[in-house]
Amino acid sequence: MHRSYQLLLAPAAIWAASPAAAATTDDQVWTTSVTTVKLAPKWRLQEEIVARFSDNRHGLYEIEANTLVGYVLAKGITLWGGYTHDPQYSAGHFTIMEHRAREQLTFDNLTRLGPGQLSIRIRTEQRWRDGIIGTGWRLRPYLKYSLPLVGKAKLNLSSEPFINFSTTAFQKKPGLDRFRNLVTVSLPLSKRLTGDAGYMNQYGFVRGAPNTSDNIAYFAVSLSV
Repeated sequence: MHRSYQLLLAPAAIWAASPAAAATTDDQVWTTSVTTVKLAPKWRLQEEIVARFSDNRHGLYEIEANTLVGYVLAKGITLWGGYTHDPQYSAGHFTIMEHRAREQLTFDNLTRLGPGQLSIRIRTEQRWRDGIIGTGWRLRPYLKYSLPLVGKAKLNLSSEPFINFSTTAFQKKPGLDRFRNLVTVSLPLSKRLTGDAGYMNQYGFVRGAPNTSDNIAYFAVSLSV
């Protein structure tokens, strides 16, 4: 395997080496819709809606709505900022509201590695929950490697660690909190619409208790206008 591929897939390999007995598991389904609108030559507006469902939480447990405004700094490089509205649920019943400020810098198709393209995103977030004192600061670096398949289809491999910079009553663990490793196949459904389907493992590191390992069926559609 090419050295660059080994570096890209190292986080997934570390996760895979973790003993299965050390983690509690959950089967989930995540659905995502993303709409990106070109407002002007350098300005973008993006709306992302994510609905998450869990066996252990008996159905719907989160609806995440992300609204971002982006400014294109150079070809493939965009600076984004915006707000996340994130109600939490248990068995489909509302429990608590989370709000986030989000900032990110994206490098789309930054460089070619072998037959594929590498993209990078650096994201920071500040989190608040209604009725709870404190701000949760965290960093979410993200790597994505896309390989061409048959026709216009692509195989996408991505890895995203969550690193907490502060602790609160709802963000209790400092440092590395979790990894999201995702494999999808993407296919253009029309000139402006793309569909993705695949598998994600979300591995959480828990202090004083078993770690968590979520097995997630992942579906997404993306529209650019």
